[in-house]
Amino acid sequence: MTESNVPKDLEDLPGVGAATAEKLRAAGYVDLEKLAAASPFEISEATGLNVETCKKIVEAAKEALNLEMRSGWDIYQMRKTIGRITTGSKKLDSLLGGGVETQSMVEFFGKYSSGKSQVGFQLSVNVQLPKDKGGLEGKVVFIDTEGTFRPERIAQMAEAKGLNPEEVLKNIFVLKPQTSEEQIIFVEKLEPLIKKENIKLIVVDSLTSHFRADYIGRGSLSERQQKLNRHVHTLQRLAEQYNLAVYYTNQVMDNPGMLFGDPTTAIGGNVVAHAAAYRVYIRKGKDEKRIARLVDSPNLPEREVIFKVTQEGITD
Repeated sequence: MTESNVPKDLEDLPGVGAATAEKLRAAGYVDLEKLAAASPFEISEATGLNVETCKKIVEAAKEALNLEMRSGWDIYQMRKTIGRITTGSKKLDSLLGGGVETQSMVEFFGKYSSGKSQVGFQLSVNVQLPKDKGGLEGKVVFIDTEGTFRPERIAQMAEAKGLNPEEVLKNIFVLKPQTSEEQIIFVEKLEPLIKKENIKLIVVDSLTSHFRADYIGRGSLSERQQKLNRHVHTLQRLAEQYNLAVYYTNQVMDNPGMLFGDPTTAIGGNVVAHAAAYRVYIRKGKDEKRIARLVDSPNLPEREVIFKVTQEGITD
């Protein structure tokens, strides 16, 4: 395939005419990268096109992008561009290998009032700090699925950091999806905002709330997991492509099959469990204390630290 006839737009793909391209774009598949990363079954469900046609479209998109293997050295060089956002607690930063890193996703799961949202608020403030203060001098997208976003609390944390609360709040773009489908669409349409506003952090509080409400019963579990899978992969792609951090909270339930130890289990099954590079189980201690345990990481040991949620925010 010569340089001149390498497909660049949807209509350039074999078998994709104007009508098919319009259906694809309407479903959120606006470029070759999104098509190449998508499942033919997801595309079929979203567009009404038959699965075989979708398989051919995905293969054509992959071929057009000339997807190649990268060496470990290439990935090592790419990871040198990673930035880190301080949580406000040196102990919690240490648990995460130096703070919440870009190009990956961090999950905090725990029971109600354990402090998951508070960490999200603090990161939304801290990401706006100068780099030498533990920030990335960037802005935030805060996806509020449970009505937990509190600007008053953000302002309180900003003042404690010596920042202008009004400016900090203006740099946080809040989305309030009412359904899981809206949540998926919001994320899939974030790229223009990310490019325009120097977004360096996406907070999703919580990831699974709408999915639990919209897909009830064992009969809908498969569809729920497919949608969740699509959603977390979109978030991961944004994190890698735009060198930003994704922090999401997750709900929990008690696992009745666990006879010994803590029965608390995160929602979402393997789809969510495999999505985050760092998974942290957070629980409430006495007074202001919180116990955070790193339960999964590609390069860090499982261990616990104690930090505090105070009036000023997250501290040691």
